[in-house]
Amino acid sequence: MYAVIQTGGKQYRVAKGDSIQVEKLLLEEGEKVTFDHVLMVGSEKETVIGNPTVAKAHVSGEVELQGRGKKIISFKFKRRKGFAKKIGHRQPFTTVKITEIKL
Repeated sequence: MYAVIQTGGKQYRVAKGDSIQVEKLLLEEGEKVTFDHVLMVGSEKETVIGNPTVAKAHVSGEVELQGRGKKIISFKFKRRKGFAKKIGHRQPFTTVKITEIKL
C-alpha cells in the first residue's frame, strides 16, 4: 500500500517503511507525526483519489533526524561595476520514517 501526502507545500509518494526528507517540522527526534493531508491511497486491488483529500485517511510516522542540507552558494556579479555579492544557504529538513498508512 502507498499514499501521496502533502506537507510543506510539496507532495511525496510514501509506503510503509520509507524514510523521506520533508521541510522542517517543529518536533524532536523520536516523536510521532501524523499527516492528515492525504491526496491519494493506492494498493494492488484499488486506488482511492481524494477530492482534494481522502476522508479519514492518515499517514503516521516517526521523526528520525533534524538536519540541514548541503550549502548552496548564490553569487551575484555585475561586470565593470565593482559589484559582487556571495551568500550561502543551508535548508533545514526533517527525516521521517513512515510507520503506518490508514484508510
